[in-house]
Amino acid sequence: MGPDWTAFRALFPTLERKAYLASGSYGLLAKPVEAAFRQYLDDRLDRGVDWGGWGARTEAVREGMAALLNGQPDEIAITTSASDGINSLASAIDFAGRRNKVLLSNLEFPTGAQIWHAQAPRGAVVQHVAEAQDGGVPLEHFAAAIDETTKLIQITHVCYRNGQRLDVAAITRLAHERGAMVLLDAFQSVGAMAVDVAALDVDFAVGGMLKYLLGTAGIGWLYVAHKHLGLTPTASGWFAQADIDAMDIFANAPATSARRFQTGTPPVVGSYAAEAAIALIRDTGIAAIETRIRDLTGEAMDRLTAAGCQLATPRDDARRGPQVAVRSTDAPLLTAKLIERGVIVSSRDGNVRAMFHAYNDASDVGALLDGLLAHRELLA
Repeated sequence: MGPDWTAFRALFPTLERKAYLASGSYGLLAKPVEAAFRQYLDDRLDRGVDWGGWGARTEAVREGMAALLNGQPDEIAITTSASDGINSLASAIDFAGRRNKVLLSNLEFPTGAQIWHAQAPRGAVVQHVAEAQDGGVPLEHFAAAIDETTKLIQITHVCYRNGQRLDVAAITRLAHERGAMVLLDAFQSVGAMAVDVAALDVDFAVGGMLKYLLGTAGIGWLYVAHKHLGLTPTASGWFAQADIDAMDIFANAPATSARRFQTGTPPVVGSYAAEAAIALIRDTGIAAIETRIRDLTGEAMDRLTAAGCQLATPRDDARRGPQVAVRSTDAPLLTAKLIERGVIVSSRDGNVRAMFHAYNDASDVGALLDGLLAHRELLA
């Protein structure tokens, strides 16, 4: 017997008033996560300072993310953002010598690309892998770009602009055959889809807690496979040290685990929220969540297509994530019109983005369709 989705939906009070389809921008606040925020305030008022308790919560987040990703706790760094994790990783990579190229798909979120372009003064040569006509990036485009100079490839799991999903396992196999490492940006998938870092065999992965993981902003995570824990970031801090309590100002002695990729004070408030949110997702079951979202998005795509809407997201389940992107002649205006109707969506790249989670249901699909058809003049 699967989850009680009616009871799950009831954990998100916003849905009493809105058809919320913006989880890829910011996930909804669940009652258990709200309670975790209040617990933080109670603890602050009661104790003032609780480094031991706060550290324990950060460790709980580390363990929860490891379980969710099918990794090990010592492979997980708890960061303040995905950008924080990528920057720390970039600082650990040596671009001297012939193997100095970083490949980026054209589906990447700007931050990831900007960070690698910022490594140019350190010797990094950044090359982009272009989309095909359908908006995705096929394996053959990577095959043509990966060569003996390629150091690292960053790939998004699901594109934030159009919902296109890359074939991560195939790209990673090809990269490893040619001696390159792979960084997976899972921000637009983890929490809504199963992300198994062991099965995918990626070298690194990164994401944050504020979207489909249902936590909050200000906390993220970085996965570093065991074989790469010898990398030493030049971005460091006291929580990166092997002994946090050493307070040694005369040396940098990083932890042997992925904690070496952390820097300063951990995200305390975010850890309260993330611990509760990850527990909610794990208790519900990521496989059940993924199936639920796949069914909802499939229904939405079929109904939208039947109504004459043009989609930027492929219908093939293997090529898409939790987002349905609808083409528009004026996506920002159409988004604003939908929000006026209580249908919360967002826009990117000429598309209205409806980003589903397991708390959505058929009523949200209907509200989206009705809102779009009410402004048919803005559809492409």
